[in-house]
Order: sequence, then C-alpha cells, then structure tokens
Amino acid sequence: MITHDFKGVKLSGLGLGAMRLPTVEGKENQPDQDKVNEMVAYAIEQGINYFDTAWGYHGGQSEIVLGNALKKFDRSQYYLADKFPGYDLDNMPHVEEIFTKQLQKCQTEYFDFYLFHNVCEKNIDAYLDPQYQILDYLLKQKEQGRICHLGFSCHGEMPVLKRFLKEYGEYMEFCQLQINYVDWKFQHAKEKVELLDEYGIDVWVMEPLRGGKLAQLKPEYESRLHALRPTESIPAWAFRFLQSIPQVKMVLSGMSNMQQLQENIETWSTKKTLNDTEKEVLFSIVEEMIKKIVVPCTSCRYCTSRCPQGLDIPKLLSLYNEHAFSQGGFIAPMVVSTLKDKGPGVCVQCHSCEKVCPQQIHISEVLKDFTVRLR
Repeated sequence: MITHDFKGVKLSGLGLGAMRLPTVEGKENQPDQDKVNEMVAYAIEQGINYFDTAWGYHGGQSEIVLGNALKKFDRSQYYLADKFPGYDLDNMPHVEEIFTKQLQKCQTEYFDFYLFHNVCEKNIDAYLDPQYQILDYLLKQKEQGRICHLGFSCHGEMPVLKRFLKEYGEYMEFCQLQINYVDWKFQHAKEKVELLDEYGIDVWVMEPLRGGKLAQLKPEYESRLHALRPTESIPAWAFRFLQSIPQVKMVLSGMSNMQQLQENIETWSTKKTLNDTEKEVLFSIVEEMIKKIVVPCTSCRYCTSRCPQGLDIPKLLSLYNEHAFSQGGFIAPMVVSTLKDKGPGVCVQCHSCEKVCPQQIHISEVLKDFTVRLR
C-alpha cells in the first residue's frame, strides 16, 4: 500500500469512505454490518488505515456501523475521520451536542481527523457566523485531544473557497475536494489545489471516480487508454491521475463491495503516475465527453448587460453544464437555491441576451431546460 507522510502520521494513500457501504436489500439506511465488518477487516489487513464517515451517511447509520466494525481493532491501527454536518443549516447551533453524539456513535474517545462538512454557497455565511462558535468549539476539542487534525471539505466554487480560507485558513490542516480527471478543469479543481498550496494545506480527494461514472467509459475511449497501458483497468486510470498530483495525500473511495475494495487496493499497491502523453490523451477524452453535453459559454458576459432580470447568465450556464454532465446530483441545485430571485426560472424568454452572444447559444432555451431539470 502506498503511504504518505502527514504531520508525523503515515497515511495509506487510499482511504475507505463510508458513504456507499453495502446495504441490506438495497435499503440506504440499513448498511450490512457483517459485510462492513468483513471489508474493514480486509482493508486493515491490506494496509488501509484511514476510515471516513459522516453524520448524514446512510441515514445516520454509517457512524454506528463503522464504529462497530472498527472497535474490534486496536485504536492505534487506524485513523478515523468524521465531520460537522453544516450542510444542514438547522445543525449550526448544535455543534457540541452533535460532536458528543458522534463520539458515542463511533465508540471512540477522539477523532483523528475532523472536518467542516461541505463548505459551499449555501452555508458559508453560517459557518463563518461567530454566533454559532463552531470554529471556537472545534479548536477547543483539539486542545483537549478529542480532535487531532482539523480540516474541511468543500463543494463550493472558488469565491467560497477563497472566503473560507481568508477567515479560517490559518487553522485548517487539510481540505477535501472533489477531484478527478474530469473535474480537474470542469470544476476548476486545478485552481483550487493551487490555492490550497499557497496556504500550505494538504489535499484530500473525494469522488475520484465521480460517483462511479469513471469506472467504465465508452468503448472507443477505453480502447485509447488500453493502447497506452494494456494491463491497466479503467478505474485505475482515475487513481493514477490522482497519484500524479503532488499535493494529494489521501484519496477516499466509497467502496460498496469486497470486489471493489480488492481491485482498488491492488491499484494502490504501486505508484504509477501518468506521463505527459498519457495526460494529454486522458484530457482529450474528457474534452470529447464534455463537448457532447455542455453549452460552449466562454464567460464573455456580453449577455449580462442585456438581461432585464439582471441574471448572472454565465454562472447559470456553468451550473447547467455541471447538472447536465452529472445527470443530476446535488451541486447545481444547492448553488441555485442560494440565488433566490436570480435562478434560471426567472428568465422571461425575451431573447435579448442571444442577440449579443458570440457563441450563438440559445440561452433562453437552455435556462428553460435547466428549470425543468431542477424540478
């Protein structure tokens, strides 16, 4: 197992995320304890020492099931990560109550790693609001040894990340981002990694396979990759890409069965970074994948001066592209919910913006489709 040094700790390069555990008869809120026990035992045997859970995973059962599986091992054999659930604004006043309950659910006296969960457009104001004293409380837990390392996960766009780092960056030791070879440019992951590097903050990766979408590609894409590495699996390409990013210290994968776990461990037994030619081919495939779905907005902003509703059209088109490419998901709806009266449904279909669009995008049609997709 590849390992990375992090502040005196030797972490396995691959971590087991407990968001997509095996379940009983496909019921999301009923993780299969026996199968989880088996997977955790195998993971530790094979060198994985980082386990990641959260308050909301599996309807609140992930922490319990993972705690049950880990209690059979000596506490020195693994590192446990959990998160404060600020994705739900109702939780903001209850940081002490929730943190205490999380320790109980996980059957542990401390968390090795603890995160502000999903810093984004929806909750950035609340996370930074001093009335909730979230940072103060978590720093106090760190002083008392109930948190060893403090960090955050972020699904927000660059302005949100910059704002959070400006206020709390000096206290953060690591940041968990959605990074994969599609989102390296599509969601500006490259710029986010570079920004974190300026702060000296190490990078954790979530969604390395983009929810499984990169585990299997179209045959024509797979053949181009196999021509370069005949024995490399398609999922392994996603991991090899991440192995090529120096700032990445941890890659989390939500593995749902033993086969996925075994295959991923095999990949992480060796480090095989991508060379420039392989990256070029990979990015050319991404470009083709995206081109067939997204609208070609270049953010010239000619359209915004013509919009009678004052909509940030380039931003809306970017969110539309994310939603269309992902075939749903929570990111676009989450951001749109913060726009209030500036969402795609506010478009009055006047077509004024289209008269000045250099790309000749049928903006009104796109926004209408976006509104339907969000319902």
